[in-house]
Amino acid sequence: MHHGSCLCGGVKYEISGELSGALNCHCSMCRKAHGAAFRSRASVNASDFKWVQGEELVTYFDSSPGNHRGFCRVCGSPLLSRFDQNPSVFGLPLGALDDDPKLKPMLHAFVGSKAPWHDITDNLPQFQELPK
Repeated sequence: MHHGSCLCGGVKYEISGELSGALNCHCSMCRKAHGAAFRSRASVNASDFKWVQGEELVTYFDSSPGNHRGFCRVCGSPLLSRFDQNPSVFGLPLGALDDDPKLKPMLHAFVGSKAPWHDITDNLPQFQELPK
């Protein structure tokens, strides 16, 4: 079981299943949404995700066609992404988890649009887009 929450504590969730596909995304939308050089995220089955508190505080922004980013409307914490093309899976920012996700990002995606002021200094594989 994994638990997560927003910065103000108004929104809480739990995950009963495993996380998978952890990566660091360097696309400009993730950088803007997280105010950072990249977003570390994993995937979770939607059926394993449950809001525990504050679901009414979650607002969605359509950052691109079919991609809906959920965040706390009080503190702005990014909480999950929903995808029209695959509604059975959510994208989960690892930074919102309250405990150890038991996995680490395995690659860097969209490095062609990474922040020019950030240098990737690890040895993880780098991809110009999201690998299939």
